[in-house]
Amino acid sequence: MRLVRGNLFLKIYLTLIASLAAVAIASAIFVRIGQDEQETGWRGRRDALVAAMIPAGADRASLEPTLDRLSRALDADISVYARDGRLIAGAGRPFPDDILTSRWAHEGEFHTRVVKLSDGRSVAARMPPFGPGGRNPLSYLAMIAAVIGLAAYPVVRHLTRRLERLRRGVEAWGSGALVTRVADSGHDEVAAVAKSFNQAAGHIERLVASHRALLANASHELRSPLARLRMAIDLYEQAPDAGRKVEIVRNLAELDALVEEILLASRLDHVDRLHHPETVDLLALVTEEGARNDIEVGGAVATVKGDAKLIGRLVRNLMQNALRHGAPPVTATVSREKDRVLLRVRDHGPGVPESERRRVFEPFYRPSGRGEAAGGWGLGLSLVRQIAEHHGATARYEAPPDGGACFVVTFPAAGAER
Repeated sequence: MRLVRGNLFLKIYLTLIASLAAVAIASAIFVRIGQDEQETGWRGRRDALVAAMIPAGADRASLEPTLDRLSRALDADISVYARDGRLIAGAGRPFPDDILTSRWAHEGEFHTRVVKLSDGRSVAARMPPFGPGGRNPLSYLAMIAAVIGLAAYPVVRHLTRRLERLRRGVEAWGSGALVTRVADSGHDEVAAVAKSFNQAAGHIERLVASHRALLANASHELRSPLARLRMAIDLYEQAPDAGRKVEIVRNLAELDALVEEILLASRLDHVDRLHHPETVDLLALVTEEGARNDIEVGGAVATVKGDAKLIGRLVRNLMQNALRHGAPPVTATVSREKDRVLLRVRDHGPGVPESERRRVFEPFYRPSGRGEAAGGWGLGLSLVRQIAEHHGATARYEAPPDGGACFVVTFPAAGAER
């Protein structure tokens, strides 16, 4: 594994170990301070107890029984010295001659303490230390920290391994493998990032595939009007007449409309929502488009929320599709059903075969058996679906029972929840 891959693991793991070490050291310091305070208090009480048990001015004969009992009870060596340093009485092992010059000393596992009495005498005591026999709390805390560190290793390693897999997936996706997805199991932040990446990767993959298909289909669809236009221009140069001029103009208009649809489809692919929606009188808009295309319009007044230009393009595409691929009479109706507004555009042509209905909204879809001259659906119905989706609406095909074709767009009514 490269050093770069291990950096995050090392940072997390060393941070955890350092935190445990800091907690262990701080805990040991507090425990030690507490023990020192406890021992200091105990020493003061012990000195007062020894002074109280040794009567002032007592001679050797009266001191020796008391010292003997204390020696056996405390497992200690005890000696009493006069003001001038002379030994008065003792029990247990004797002390060095210079014992009175040192108030505290260590002899192996024993502690020696010299206490000055109020009458000028001194008491020297040699005894084993009180407490847990020299056990160091720092060692226990270090052992606990080590156990926690070992237990944390697989947890941290598992986390960083998942991050490494996520990084490798992002690198593979960035290198051009758009089908790359990463494991997103779990419910933590890493899984959430992985799920977000998969969603974004899927969206971009679909967008790129859509653009590729759009480019391929557009280049194919542009060939026909370009070829006709070139032929018409050649013929017009040889023998100019009004009919060939009309043909040139018609082909140019077809090219212009196709390029406009391609640009609009591309723009809609990059727009997630409408920036400035407004209230649109759908019946008035449909009536206006119907007058342009000589189509009968009826229904009830209904308003929707959205972009008037885009909705107008949706209505125009449905009407032109009916006029081009259907048969008269073509009608358009607007109706209101609770919190929905329905737009229906119907013709009385042959309709769409059941096997083709699911693909009728695909860009540049050409039904089976239809040649170049007859053309396909182009981008008209595909734009209808895109514009509908940007308005929270749905577009579908219905087969009327008495024949023909009917396209239905269902909008949420203005003011209704989308």
